[in-house]
Amino acid sequence: MAPNGSTERPVGDDSPPATAPSADLELLRAHVAGDRDAFAELLRRHRDRLWAVALRTLGDREEAADALQDALLSAHRAAGRFRGDSAVTTWLHRIVVNACLDRIRRRQAHPTVPLPDGVRDVAGATEPAAPAPDHDTALVVREALAALPVEQRAALILVDVQGYPVAEVARILEVAEGTVKSRCARGRARLAAALGYLRAAPEEPLLEGGMPAVTGRNQQPRGGVRSVSGRPRREANQEEL
Repeated sequence: MAPNGSTERPVGDDSPPATAPSADLELLRAHVAGDRDAFAELLRRHRDRLWAVALRTLGDREEAADALQDALLSAHRAAGRFRGDSAVTTWLHRIVVNACLDRIRRRQAHPTVPLPDGVRDVAGATEPAAPAPDHDTALVVREALAALPVEQRAALILVDVQGYPVAEVARILEVAEGTVKSRCARGRARLAAALGYLRAAPEEPLLEGGMPAVTGRNQQPRGGVRSVSGRPRREANQEEL
């Protein structure tokens, strides 16, 4: 369950909420004008999807909850500076993704040292690490995704997992569409190389939140790379990140 009792959408029901952009903009303007309930209603419409993006980008529920809270506070305070040059939901996703990427970069700059005897550090406390026997496929895939460069990970999460069109992801990340395609192609290639040994697995388990593992049914085909979700995608132009 997501923060404040919200839940993630079931697998297959991850489409963007059917709300009119104009209605979102009216709520944001009402919030800026002093309506105490407008921002809460805006979040009610989009919180599940924002939570899914944060969780899948960070791969840790506590960090995702903190990043989402930071992002929503930023959005609440910055609403008056919204210029209207994108949809409100695009603006919200951009703030959430940036909050997540900031956390990833800080974590990479100050990595923690794993504790011995199967124990890991979690927010200053300790808890048993996930069991190693059988190398749970979902955990292995999640770790491979976490090992991707942050820009590639963000693009893959938004395109392959969340199902956003490339054009929308380009607006969220504030990059060219060709850059999104390139990051996705490179990320898929890295995942295929890292997880090639899973291709003979008899089953295709799901990650938390519905992200499929890379197995024999969604391995890299000849002449191209399949997406994390198993759908074939065309190779992108190999431009620099």
